[in-house]
Amino acid sequence: MIFQRTQRSLFGEILDWMLTPLLLLWPVSLALTWLVAQNLANKPFDRALIYNVQALAQLIQVGPGSRVRFSLPQQARGLLRADDADSVYYQVRSGSGDLLSGERDLPAPQRDPAPGERADEPHLRDAEFHGLPVRVASLWVPIEGAPGPVLVQVAETREKRSVLAAEIIKGVMLPQFAILPLTVLLVWLALVRGIKSLSELEERIRKRPPDDLSPLDEHTVPQEVAPLVASVNDLLTRLKDSIATQKRFLADAAHQLKTPLAGLRMQADLAQREGTTAEDLKQSLRQISRASVRATHTVNQLLALARAEGGGAALTRQPCDLVQLIVDVVREAVPRALERRIDLGYEGPDPGAPDFTRQGNPTLLKEMVRNLVDNAMIYTPSTPERPGVVTVRVLADAASHALAVQVEDNGPGIAASERERVFEPFYRALGTNVDGSGLGLPLVREIARQHGAQVDVADARPGQQPPGALFTVRFPGGATLP
Repeated sequence: MIFQRTQRSLFGEILDWMLTPLLLLWPVSLALTWLVAQNLANKPFDRALIYNVQALAQLIQVGPGSRVRFSLPQQARGLLRADDADSVYYQVRSGSGDLLSGERDLPAPQRDPAPGERADEPHLRDAEFHGLPVRVASLWVPIEGAPGPVLVQVAETREKRSVLAAEIIKGVMLPQFAILPLTVLLVWLALVRGIKSLSELEERIRKRPPDDLSPLDEHTVPQEVAPLVASVNDLLTRLKDSIATQKRFLADAAHQLKTPLAGLRMQADLAQREGTTAEDLKQSLRQISRASVRATHTVNQLLALARAEGGGAALTRQPCDLVQLIVDVVREAVPRALERRIDLGYEGPDPGAPDFTRQGNPTLLKEMVRNLVDNAMIYTPSTPERPGVVTVRVLADAASHALAVQVEDNGPGIAASERERVFEPFYRALGTNVDGSGLGLPLVREIARQHGAQVDVADARPGQQPPGALFTVRFPGGATLP
């Protein structure tokens, strides 16, 4: 490119691509004009040379014994006079090579006429005579009875041709010197006019208030910019939805944190009353401990959900043995299961089994399984007569290499009308008195989405009471798993 810039400019780039070919083609145009001018300048003078050589050929006479003679009358000498610009030379040679008239050292043609070649057809060529470039017209005149055709040549210097070619070039190229700057100016003005709509669009966007996320008007921009504006509108719509979701999330989070914080303040006030016994103080401290645990759990899940939702692009991935991760989560959950008298079990291959490795974030994957297991243990009642059972299993499809992680319990299950809503933040199924934040299942779905998996819930034992719940996380592969 002719014009180089440190920062890319659309205006400058278009200007470069328009002016660079123009400036590069101008010398080519000059060379072509020179060639055309030379050809045009040669034509009239070549016709004059041909006329002169034909006129001289008519002056050849044949005498007795087929002797060739050439006589140039005084009237014909005007044809060969020298003018102010060029000199004209002629030569007449007999078939035997004898000079009949004219210049002796005028160069002869390179060959004799070929058999069958028309004798009355003059030939033109460029040559050099006395150190000067000349244009030569030659004609072989056949003479009956002579040893060969008579050669007639007329040569002329090229000064008038060069002058005429230069005049033609001046007439063509000089206007271009005035047209070229005008063309550059018009191109510049056209680009300024074309780019003006982009500047207006930039000005409208710059003047917008920070909270204005309404779509831009696609009908006020050029057709070529409309796809860009449509993409920006799509981004604004998604950004508006994201901000609305964040506001709703923050409002819900604040509401959820109010309860444990209010409990903490109330218990602290009760502990400070006059006449509080040691037993009342211990009871208040236990309530404070439970409220702080609940608040801590809610905050941790909020942070985990925010981290999962915002870490799609920068998610650190590595090969993960899903079986090993699940076994580790089950082992960590055993103390909580014993405390709740839950029969916690695992079904699946041993750690290290082939075809159970997936690219993913091990911390988030363990968090996903941990929330499913905790959710199952929390919502599964356990009594000596009917102990609660939670089973974690890993399934694989050999044909498609699909994997599924399932967590099954024998609890009350989830009604079909609520199975989609339980994955919404802070939503808790009706009729349950279990203490929770409503963030575990949304976190499970978000982590699964980050890893290209799907989560669904169904009855563990359809038609039985209680039906239980069966959560399944299906990783890519397309297999149909139970």
